[in-house]
Amino acid sequence: MSSIIALSCAVGMLALPAILNIICYPVSITASRAISEYIVKVLAHRLFAIFSCYKHFCFKGYDDHRRELPDQFFLISNHQSLLDIPLYMNFFRDRDLRFVAKKELGRHIPVVSEMLRAQQHCLIARTARPVTAMRTLEKFGAQVRTQHQIPVLFPEGTRSRDGNVRKFYESGFRKLVAVTRLPVVVCALDGGWQMDSLGAVMRHLSHGTYRVKIVKIYPAPQTRAEELHILSEGSALITAQLTAWRTGQEA
Repeated sequence: MSSIIALSCAVGMLALPAILNIICYPVSITASRAISEYIVKVLAHRLFAIFSCYKHFCFKGYDDHRRELPDQFFLISNHQSLLDIPLYMNFFRDRDLRFVAKKELGRHIPVVSEMLRAQQHCLIARTARPVTAMRTLEKFGAQVRTQHQIPVLFPEGTRSRDGNVRKFYESGFRKLVAVTRLPVVVCALDGGWQMDSLGAVMRHLSHGTYRVKIVKIYPAPQTRAEELHILSEGSALITAQLTAWRTGQEA
């Protein structure tokens, strides 16, 4: 029963903004952006509150290093679920996040698609040629830099199916570093890898926990060696953090 209540509340809360955004996007990007901003800044937080109330689902965002965050930065993280996007929007509610995501998410997904397009997130097709992908990232990097946004990249390229950290790829990361020249913030998240469908979401929300933590802040890298060090050490730090959470070394 709690699953039905939680799902009904979530759908009821999101239905009207989602419908309005579908209608507004072709007519007025400005209106669509305003609706998207409301979804991101207000409804994402309420969504987690609904899950907490009816499914005893715990969203746990750690405050470690938060006071050390620079005014603008480049965020990288491991990737487990489509829910990682609202997770980070909830965790960084005081920041203007923009995600690098697959282009397929920009179509036919209620709430998500219009928001990603209206807010000018970076959407890259899986089949895009490398030169096309790099040009898209270059344009996106210039956008976030001038509009004072926070670019977010999942260097694994796709979500982990088993919750373990996959290889971090360097090409997209290095391109955004070159364009933005921002400090790099590495975050670890855990709890979403089993939620790959609506049914799985409802099953695993019950008494589940979704965690996110800043594990290290790096100055803007100046050389390729520094860039590769951030990717290598960042991946290792995330892996160590997941191990600590899963073995109970850190509550």
